[in-house]
Amino acid sequence: MLRRLNQMPDRKTTKRSDPTVPRMAGGSVHVSVAGEIGLRIVRGDYPPGTILPNEAKWSEMFNVSRSAVREAIKMLMAKGLLASRPKIGSWVEPKERWNLLDRDVLGWYAASPDREPFLRAVQELRHMIEPEATALAAERRTEEQMIEISRALHEMGRATSPQQRTESDARFHIAILRASGNDLLVPLGVLIESALNHLLAHVVREGSSLRHTQKSIERSIRLQRPHTARSAVRKALANTDEIIAGRAR
Repeated sequence: MLRRLNQMPDRKTTKRSDPTVPRMAGGSVHVSVAGEIGLRIVRGDYPPGTILPNEAKWSEMFNVSRSAVREAIKMLMAKGLLASRPKIGSWVEPKERWNLLDRDVLGWYAASPDREPFLRAVQELRHMIEPEATALAAERRTEEQMIEISRALHEMGRATSPQQRTESDARFHIAILRASGNDLLVPLGVLIESALNHLLAHVVREGSSLRHTQKSIERSIRLQRPHTARSAVRKALANTDEIIAGRAR
């Protein structure tokens, strides 16, 4: 059942721009607006079935043109978050219709306050994919791919900030998926990169020391030992599981 959004800012409030929306120029405005509305939907500000403000209201709230709002709504419809109908407006679709593998949707999930279930879901997906993908990488990797994996590991060790460490860690995982030789794993790896980045940042903040297991993974791939590579990944995932479980308690 569609629900009207009753608690809307009054006209005096809506004349000011929303400070949470970054000031961006040109064609990027609608991307910024879509990001702000999408984040609010994912974190539950607008539950499924809620009829959202019309173009004029959004335009006043964010101090942008109606055309920018219109393009933002189209973006969110393409991601499955919204549907629209004349004389009714736009409303939030049920969660099962959202494209959860969309890079932006994943990023909004990662930024939401209630992210623990999301982190666990990412971990479950990693358990399904990474051990076997890493075993395939140990069998099939090329010299160029091995250089990419080793470079990412080296950059992790030289990182001077948690952000640099997280970015290098993500590159390490994505490089292994590429080295698996399975073309379907590559786009999947890119799609979950936003989620993986946030999960790894979460692990870094907890002070986890996964350096030893990552070295074991790299060494197993380099020596083309799929069984030990698979085992090393499972050990690393188990360590991360413990960190997430400890954070939830």
